[in-house]
Amino acid sequence: MDEQALCREIRRLGGVARTSTLVAAGASRHRVETSVARGLVVKVRRGWIAVPDADAELIAAARAGVVITCVSAAVRHGLWVMRDARPHVAAPTHAGRIHRADAIVHWASPTVPRHPDVLIDSVENSLIAVARCQPHDLALAVWESALRKGKVTRDSMRMLTMPPAARSLCESASLYSDSGLETLLPRRLRWLGLPLRQQVWLIDRPVDLLIADRLVVQVDVGHHVGAQRAADIAHDARLMLHGYHVIRVTYGQVVDSWPVVQDLITGAIARGLHLAR
Repeated sequence: MDEQALCREIRRLGGVARTSTLVAAGASRHRVETSVARGLVVKVRRGWIAVPDADAELIAAARAGVVITCVSAAVRHGLWVMRDARPHVAAPTHAGRIHRADAIVHWASPTVPRHPDVLIDSVENSLIAVARCQPHDLALAVWESALRKGKVTRDSMRMLTMPPAARSLCESASLYSDSGLETLLPRRLRWLGLPLRQQVWLIDRPVDLLIADRLVVQVDVGHHVGAQRAADIAHDARLMLHGYHVIRVTYGQVVDSWPVVQDLITGAIARGLHLAR
């Protein structure tokens, strides 16, 4: 394996790789050492090397001897996750000090065994970590995202040994929320004691949440721009012409300004806008 082939193999493995894995794939240790010396690859720590432009979080994980997990891994698996600035990593219970002062470290043995090459935890392990780490409504949104996108199934998760929090999420997760934010809405509004229905078809399109008879709550996420945004506004207008009251909110409002959103909804209910007339 020449130097170019070595770099291609490292990239195929995600940009960061164990030296022993590369040797097993046909690279000589001499080739690895000369590639490091020439700056074609960088030494991350003993037994690990990376291409120079590798993902910084993967390099940091390999350097610290940890695995990206919980919400940080969930994002990488394409799941809906509430914003979290700090990386979440997993370390074996027997590990020594972890030099990641910026990270939240999960000290637990994985339910699904991790291959030594792995730097990003499996979906299953990540969901279990989320159940242990995150508030219930946020964790539920991540679990529902995983089920909805087919990353796991309820039956496959039931077969695993899971803590009570994860088992509870597995049973209560719904497949009807189109996004994580739509999971949060009914959870946060249950105290109203009113019928809450998700993804109900009204005037030829589904709405995110219907409260009682006539109050519609729509949630805009990242893809609600351009033609999609225009179609959403047109649908809102048709709903209002048919007697519905529409409240449309954004990701930022639900996440950062929930009291404001809640006041809009309760104000509409106080005026009877949720009832058929």
